[in-house]
Parts: sequence; structure tokens; C-alpha cells
Amino acid sequence: MKTLVKVHKKLHLPTKLCPVCDRPFSWRKKWEKDWDNIKYCSHRCMTNRKQV
Repeated sequence: MKTLVKVHKKLHLPTKLCPVCDRPFSWRKKWEKDWDNIKYCSHRCMTNRKQV
């Protein structure tokens, strides 16, 4: 009899730090094609970024 082991694949996702809130955020499926260009963790951080 085989035992089934749950594998948590989401533990090994790439992460980045948001420059606005300094919190880490993980890769999401909807960002798959554009992950290299993602800088902010949320729309809120994107709109509240510091204007230089």
C-alpha cells in the first residue's frame, strides 16, 4: 500500500520586495508573463509610490 504525501509547491515561488511598503510578495500566476517588470505588490502601492 502506498502512502500519499502532500507536496506544497507554493513554498518555492520567487519573491520580491516592494519598494513602497518594503514587504515581500510572491510570484502570481497572473504575473507569469510579466514577472521581470513587476515592481509593486499591489495597485495601492503602485498609486502611492514616491514621486521623484
